[in-house]
Amino acid sequence: MEHITLFISTYIKMFFVLAPFFVMTMFLALTRDMPEDRQKKTALRVTSAVVVICISLYFFGDTIFAIFGITLDSFRIGAGALLFLSAVELVRGTKAPPKAETEGDISVVPLAIPITVGPATTGALLIMGAQMKGAVANIVGTAALVAAILSMGVLLYLAPKVERVIGNIGLSIMTKITGLVLAALSAQIIFTGIRNFLA
Repeated sequence: MEHITLFISTYIKMFFVLAPFFVMTMFLALTRDMPEDRQKKTALRVTSAVVVICISLYFFGDTIFAIFGITLDSFRIGAGALLFLSAVELVRGTKAPPKAETEGDISVVPLAIPITVGPATTGALLIMGAQMKGAVANIVGTAALVAAILSMGVLLYLAPKVERVIGNIGLSIMTKITGLVLAALSAQIIFTGIRNFLA
């Protein structure tokens, strides 16, 4: 039961940290003129790239902290602040994608990095990986992370259909809700870091 709770908790957190509705909005904007088959291939490539990037960050969190002499709690405060800024941008609708040449392959840059895995997401992944202790917890956490990425990948693969169902206004609303959840997550991360510092 404990592992199921960990899986669900990690899945929900990572799903919102990835900001899938914002990513889908950017994906649609950058692939609008692509044929449907190329658009779907791009969605698959983005998903694959994000899986590789996220798992790498997840497993090397402890190593990065050790190399730079950074404590987990100090990183919690810094990453939480970045995540909060990202949440504010989502809620206000001011977060914009970097410019890219749409003629080339955009699946890795800018869609995977930095639109999906930006600084705030990177920080959250490093924290999550560093605080998972034990082989079983790491396996459960990895499975939840991959499941969250695959859920986002399904949204990208079906992006045109989803857009037709909920419309631009629906996408905007879902993006703002994601921002609100991210703001709460970032506050929790910061408060945990401060509490541990003062303990």
